Amino acid sequence: SAMLEKEEEQIDFDASTNSFKSIKSTTTNTSTSSTYTVHDAIECVGFGRFQLIMSVLAGFAWMADSMEVMLLSLLTPALVCEWGITPAEQALSTTCVFVGWMSCSPLWSWFCDRYGRRTGLFFSALLCSIFGIATAGATSFPMFVVLRGCVGLAIGGITQIATIYTEFLPTTKRAGCIIMLEFFWAIGAAVEAVIALVVMPTLGWRGLVVCSSVPLLIFAFCCIWLPESARFYVAHDKTDKAKEVLGRVARYNNKVLPEGDLVSDLAEQREEKEVKKTSSILALLKKPLLVTTLLIWLVWMMNAFSYYGMTLYTTKLFQSTDVCHGGSEENVHNNHTSLCIPLRQEDYVDIIATSFSEVPGLILTFLLIERIGRKLTMSVQFLFFGIANYLLYFCMSRTWIVSILFVARAFIAGAFQTAYVYTPEVYPTPMRAMGIGTASAFGRMGAMVTPYVAQVIGDYNLVYATLIYGTSGLIGSLAAFLLPIETAGRQMMDTH
Repeated sequence: SAMLEKEEEQIDFDASTNSFKSIKSTTTNTSTSSTYTVHDAIECVGFGRFQLIMSVLAGFAWMADSMEVMLLSLLTPALVCEWGITPAEQALSTTCVFVGWMSCSPLWSWFCDRYGRRTGLFFSALLCSIFGIATAGATSFPMFVVLRGCVGLAIGGITQIATIYTEFLPTTKRAGCIIMLEFFWAIGAAVEAVIALVVMPTLGWRGLVVCSSVPLLIFAFCCIWLPESARFYVAHDKTDKAKEVLGRVARYNNKVLPEGDLVSDLAEQREEKEVKKTSSILALLKKPLLVTTLLIWLVWMMNAFSYYGMTLYTTKLFQSTDVCHGGSEENVHNNHTSLCIPLRQEDYVDIIATSFSEVPGLILTFLLIERIGRKLTMSVQFLFFGIANYLLYFCMSRTWIVSILFVARAFIAGAFQTAYVYTPEVYPTPMRAMGIGTASAFGRMGAMVTPYVAQVIGDYNLVYATLIYGTSGLIGSLAAFLLPIETAGRQMMDTH
């Protein structure tokens, strides 16, 4: 039968880079109803009860992932009281998780491509919760670091929930659902602080670690309901199983699948071959993409360095003996008698408040990103983040400190989200995955460095750390402003 082709913008998730990517794919429809693709079936059954359940599961997993990251900033004060660790060891307890996350994400991506998304999700969530709970039994700091590093190795597979989630979403709903996941991330950080407020006074850090690991254990068992990706089955020539999965989706949504036989999308196969031929780091560093690539790498590094740095630095400020910069008189008294300065109830409340700042930050981003463009949105948000950090140089009351931290975290969360939108839009289709992957790698490098600024330099002098984060905001602002391409309203490119 005659074949008709059409182009459309899609947003998919690359689990190996922990980031979303937009692609312009060519979908092939037949002029008759004799055959249909997975894409055709998903568009036909639409967004219904099945996707709503998937949204709850994906949001829960994303929130649990965020809780594990937020946990890093809440543990170190308790570890000082437990083992008397140095600032460098505090930074190591955080960095080990990011190192494990970075090194094992590509392995989880390969595993899920080989054995299935659901299988990878189950083992990733199960191992992460097991190692997390085991951390509570650590009898020494070296054992703690090893176990937290194992958590980092396992948590890289949790991002596969976004992959399987987007593969069940119709095109018109993908962008809105991706935005929802980012809100769950912000809520997860605040929920972790609430749990710490309730658990730490009675059960200590070991109880907090166990409670933080339970959501991923619950999610692992929820994977029993989760169907395998129909796209995965088709890619492995298991069209019968793929059709069973799509039939299940249709039944949940009270819809009927298209008539005919399920076939693979030949256009997607052609695109994959093209990607393998042209996607390389060297291609990113050739004209006309050289300047764009270098600036994007810098933007991602400053984003991760600043975002995770603010999470850690907030705790360091509240734990300090510097009354001018967020500390308290009680901390000064405790410091005279012991190096152990635990977080107080007031500190947890303020951490909760600053964590919720990401929600208005994301809302502001979505209001600005189409009106003033991606570049200017990122540049302005970086600029205000930097200014907010420079303001922390001055002596001020605790209320002002918390307000400035709220503003700073809102803007850096928005800048990070804008980078997720901009990066896949700026690269042509054959280079898009590599472009996002390398950018994400530079981001993780920034995340691995930032504990040594927030916890080591911050312990030596709070003002020095504040100036470094302020400067990182200015560097990110300049890099975003100098990006040569604005992608707002720009058609996705197949070639450069």
